[in-house]
Amino acid sequence: MTATTNPTSDAWYRSVEKTSQTDDERIKDITVLPPPEHLIRFFPIGGTPVETLITQTRKNIHNIMAGKDDRLLVVIGPCSIHDPAAAVEYARRLMA
Repeated sequence: MTATTNPTSDAWYRSVEKTSQTDDERIKDITVLPPPEHLIRFFPIGGTPVETLITQTRKNIHNIMAGKDDRLLVVIGPCSIHDPAAAVEYARRLMA
């Protein structure tokens, strides 16, 4: 399902525009990941305890954000913020 590639021998990798000479110096291999659609089909969760957990967790989060639950919700991410405007937009989407 996943394929490990060698970045020095793959044409697609060589064609990627570098921003500096130090880009990707520590990358040993690249593992191509399947798209989410494939994972959803390969690992269906319909009717499982996982689906129940996700559904209940989403309801809990909704209730916290709507003020129906007084617990504190902490959302961590994105990992780094290089663009403050994008971070504010991310926060707005979380509140939507």
